[in-house]
Amino acid sequence: MTPSDRRPRKQVLLRLDPGVYEALARWAADELRSANSQIEFLLRKALADAGRLPSAPGPLPRRGRPPKEPPPPPAAPPGAPPE
Repeated sequence: MTPSDRRPRKQVLLRLDPGVYEALARWAADELRSANSQIEFLLRKALADAGRLPSAPGPLPRRGRPPKEPPPPPAAPPGAPPE
């Protein structure tokens, strides 16, 4: 699936108790996730445990930078015979 094929992500404002957020942020850091990714991971797990996860949810976003597009093939110099 290419980045342009993905469904747009839903943005949600979430208000948390500061202590709950700090605990969540520490837990996320321990698992090398952002707090946002940790929340989504936990929500998906809770939905699956309750039998309420949609049958085809989109994949969790990959961590880190998106992969670089492969460079286009080099253009033939002017006057070069076609391959």
